[in-house]
Parts: sequence; structure tokens; C-alpha cells
Amino acid sequence: MTAPKIAFICASLREGSINKKLEKALMKRFKISGAKTSSIDLGKYEMPLFHGDLETPKTVKKLITRLKGFDGIVVISPEYNGCLPPLLKNTIDWTSTVSTDYIKSAVWGLASCSPGPMSGIMCMRQMQFIFTRLGGDVLPQQVGCGNASKAFNERGDLVAQPASTFADNMRDMMLERISQKG
Repeated sequence: MTAPKIAFICASLREGSINKKLEKALMKRFKISGAKTSSIDLGKYEMPLFHGDLETPKTVKKLITRLKGFDGIVVISPEYNGCLPPLLKNTIDWTSTVSTDYIKSAVWGLASCSPGPMSGIMCMRQMQFIFTRLGGDVLPQQVGCGNASKAFNERGDLVAQPASTFADNMRDMMLERISQKG
């Protein structure tokens, strides 16, 4: 059996982002389990604010083509005012007007990290609703990581509980579901 290919998309472009830190920690866990991992940098896929009268940017089609090659996709997102960030919403809006095949063909994992105790739960609920509505196979186990300043060790590993257990459970669920599809 070939190693499952898992894409990681962080919806924060900011250097030093706690969600980028969570992305790296999750990627490490998947690699240890034998998955091939890739980080998809949304900053490399510039697109204007979605407007139905605009021609679809070439970057949208390039992103869709890239995402179609993955068995699983993990989205790690900050929460802005109880919602998903505009970067992620805009990306979903643009890509879904062209095709939802990449959403329907992958297993989806969701994660969020926050400086406070709430762990981005509202953002993850919105992501789950959107990806499920578009036909995505969204895992029930999500990785909410609150109090981010205490969540990682000096090597960048996710050590806070229950987030660490959530991460292992999500990884195991994703890899199992992918193997069942194959």
C-alpha cells in the first residue's frame, strides 16, 4: 500500500502564527505514522475578493489541481471574531464555483489554535458546516487547542491535553478512513 498523501492548509499567513505552529506539530504526527505530508501556502495563490462577475483567476484552478492529488486535507485556522478568517472563506468561495471534486474526494480534518481557552471552536463549527455542505467527508474528531502559549514544548510538539489526544485521534481516524476508501 502506498503512503497516504495529506495536505495541510493553514488559514493564517502571519509569520509566527500559533496556527502555523499547530500545522507543523500536526504534520510531524502524520509523518511519524507514515503519511506523506505537504503544506499548501495560500499566500502563493493570490485571488481577489470573490465576485461572481470576475473571471476566475488562474491561481484558483492551480490550487484545485494541486488539492485533487491528496487523500486527506487538514485545515488549520485561526478564529476571527468567532468566525473563519476571510482568507479561508474567499478561497473556499472561489474554488467551489469552479469545482467541488477536490472537496468530495478527500477526507477532511479540522483544527484551530487560540491564545484563549476556547480553542477556535466556533471557527471549526463553521468549517465543518461549509465542507460538509459541499460534499466533504469531514471527520468528527477536531483538534481544538486553547491557551496556545502553554500548548507546545520547546521542540514545537503539541503537548497540551486534551489537544494532544485530539490530534492523535484525528490522525488515526483520517488514516483509517483513507485506507478503507482505497
